Amino acid sequence: MHMSGSVFTLDDLRRILLESAGAEEGTDLGDDILDKKFGDLGYESLALLETGGRIERGWNITLDDSVLDDSTTPRALIEAVNAHLAAQAA
Repeated sequence: MHMSGSVFTLDDLRRILLESAGAEEGTDLGDDILDKKFGDLGYESLALLETGGRIERGWNITLDDSVLDDSTTPRALIEAVNAHLAAQAA
């Protein structure tokens, strides 16, 4: 379980991606996905919207639409979520 104010990790993102959209056939969400584009991983805009909603509910934050648009890789999204968490904690 996660708490607001905690750190958002790659493992959290992997779990949410699988819960919200499943994995595309042949997609490996292994450790090498940080800098792969979500589209290349099989996650399109609707799946990312659902992912963003789950992150917002789970971590009690609000992400601007631009965050999901600008975060084209898992690394970028994780950094954006953690920046929101840090700002909220401050």
